[in-house]
Amino acid sequence: MSSLRDALADYLAVRRAVGYKLDTAERFLSQFIEYLEERGEQRVTIDHAVAWAIRPSGHPGYHAHRLQTVRRFARYMHATDPDVEVPPAGVLTGRSRRAVPFLYTDEQIAALIAAAEIFGTAHRTATMQTVIGLLTVTGMRLGEALGLDRDDLDVRHGVLTVHGKYGKTRELPLHQTTVDALSRYLRRRDRPPSPPGERALLVSEAGTRLVASNVQHAFGRMRAHAGLRPRSTACRPRMHDARHSFAVRTLLDAYRSGADIGGRLALLSTYLGHREPSMTYWYLDASPELMALAAEQLERSIGTAR
Repeated sequence: MSSLRDALADYLAVRRAVGYKLDTAERFLSQFIEYLEERGEQRVTIDHAVAWAIRPSGHPGYHAHRLQTVRRFARYMHATDPDVEVPPAGVLTGRSRRAVPFLYTDEQIAALIAAAEIFGTAHRTATMQTVIGLLTVTGMRLGEALGLDRDDLDVRHGVLTVHGKYGKTRELPLHQTTVDALSRYLRRRDRPPSPPGERALLVSEAGTRLVASNVQHAFGRMRAHAGLRPRSTACRPRMHDARHSFAVRTLLDAYRSGADIGGRLALLSTYLGHREPSMTYWYLDASPELMALAAEQLERSIGTAR
């Protein structure tokens, strides 16, 4: 193992010890080190960092994010090796734009689930259908769904324990139909045996835990087969949009039923695993219908105050 890869292993271990996951950072930095090794370079330099950061096609924000990842790693190495060059802040600039949520309709979710039939085996079809269904009815992140163990499902009490960001866990109450669907998935006769020590709830055809990149690729095939098309360059159907759709539907239901919006928003924030309710507020902008209902309630409040 090269000194660069040793340094990367140490860097990741230190940051993960304080709660960071760094999956994307690990991928980026592994690619950057491979780039250096191909050129016979054993030291991080500003020129190589910038050249690697802008190498793939993409928007300026993506390039800036890649360089920022290298910059953090370089700063870590520079503390013990002054010869390591740290890219200055602001070398690459670009404001990343938040994607416009693609809010799924019931018909579109049904089409995605039906599209899983394109896969060659019944188990793979059932797995992708379970993934889509679980994301839709819980609003959890894909990484959280793939990180579930069989023991995280409490069938008796209808509760799912989710291991979220920053090492935090939360318990999600499930509808009985969701509990039944997960139970059927676990009891499937074609479910492959898992290797010793593997406890994953959702498994591949090898019985191992699913890999996010493979699931995303499979979703891309399902999306195309279901005929889902981007609504604009900034609004494309993604797996993460199942989470947005869940949040918007929850708030729409609260407005329509006359529930306490502040209280419902706080509950939704906890259910989604946000650190604070303010992180959930931006969902209000995701749906014109939701904005209209919010405006109507504001007008009624103003009228009552008068």
